[in-house]
Amino acid sequence: MDIKLKHQPSYSLAVVTLAPNEEVRVESGAMVSYSDGVTVETKSEGGLFGGLKRMVGGESFFQNMYSAPANGGEITLAPSLPGDMIVVQIDQGQTFYLQSGAFIASEKGVSVETGWGGAKGFFGGAGLILLKVTGVGELLAGCYGAFEERVLAPGQRYNVDTGHIVGFDGTIQFNVKRVGNWKSTILSGEGLVCELTGPGRVFMQTRSEEALIGYISSKLPRPSSSG
Repeated sequence: MDIKLKHQPSYSLAVVTLAPNEEVRVESGAMVSYSDGVTVETKSEGGLFGGLKRMVGGESFFQNMYSAPANGGEITLAPSLPGDMIVVQIDQGQTFYLQSGAFIASEKGVSVETGWGGAKGFFGGAGLILLKVTGVGELLAGCYGAFEERVLAPGQRYNVDTGHIVGFDGTIQFNVKRVGNWKSTILSGEGLVCELTGPGRVFMQTRSEEALIGYISSKLPRPSSSG
């Protein structure tokens, strides 16, 4: 599988070239187009319980598996919000943690797990769940806005707002905490941050879906109290 990214960073598009009979797993709603002869099978991997676990993890109940014909094919993909995409190579024995809404597609050899023990507890009240990515192959992830990367040295600590985390290497230790004291947490508008300790890479997004929702909600007309 060969992935080329175009129109970065605001309106990125992934052009995925598939080898003969090659398959790619795609999140529901991410497909833009595909070439003649490419077929799609929509299914819930792992059956009913597998689909339910993915929904708990913030993914779609169903996922689409696109297969190229004998002469190969092409499929184009895009995230749901305006923003960038990135290709992460997953190697044998490597773990990568991904914010659930960032998953776009992956090779068949990549495993995306929502049922691991830390999935619910990591982001707590921030409303986000972390996916555990293992296996071998390429992972395509998307973000809202542009990507910003930090490479942390062993023991180096770095704090990121939970709404801006996209993913990080499994070598990084993590802990969710308040911004300052309770007064700062409530009044600063920042809420919770994640303290990350290296070594490893951290990928952030320059925009926050929660901030977008809050902005739109503030502009909506309020019901009249009269009558």
